[in-house]
Amino acid sequence: MARFRFRCVDAQPDPYAATPTLRFRLQVEEATGIPVAGLLLRCQIQVHPQHRRYTASERLLLRDLFDVPERWHQTLRPLQFASVSCVVPRFARETEVELPVSCTFDFEVASARYCSVLEEGVIPFLLLFSGTAFLEEPEGLTVEQVPWESEAVYRLPVSVWRAMLDAYFPNSGWIRLSRESIFALQRFKAMHGFPTWEHTIRALLAAAGQEVP
Repeated sequence: MARFRFRCVDAQPDPYAATPTLRFRLQVEEATGIPVAGLLLRCQIQVHPQHRRYTASERLLLRDLFDVPERWHQTLRPLQFASVSCVVPRFARETEVELPVSCTFDFEVASARYCSVLEEGVIPFLLLFSGTAFLEEPEGLTVEQVPWESEAVYRLPVSVWRAMLDAYFPNSGWIRLSRESIFALQRFKAMHGFPTWEHTIRALLAAAGQEVP
């Protein structure tokens, strides 16, 4: 029976992708020495927010996700980040493969909202693996399942996340609104002659007494 070990050794933005994408570099090891004809690998990526510390401003912005910090011992729970698949080609003992992961800047997605408020440090990821392994046994090709307990930890620098998003959405973000809210904003924008949506939102914030840098 094969024994697989997985390590994530790096993750960097893909400079040529059509959408924000991180490429996780995985080391895959088969410990028994059985030649592997190929792997159909599935990976579920989670954010584990309980595995880092937070600044005062981060704690404030994370209240809509986890409530007040006094309750975080109950509310800090893993956030789903992505579910992706890849094909690992034939190897013996050990190989490396890149796992491309499309990322979103939609603040309706909890993991994106979490990552967006972090100022520094790391984003604590847990990669959970499953899939199908094709093995070159002496009696011929055999098929096994990658054990569900296969996993790897990776701490992505927040600076890498920010660099990726800045390459696609420099100094900007996306907020989803209902059509009714959009039409109301359009009327407000037209009535006051604001040239851009940025001017419109800043005017509303100023009316509410909220300063914008």
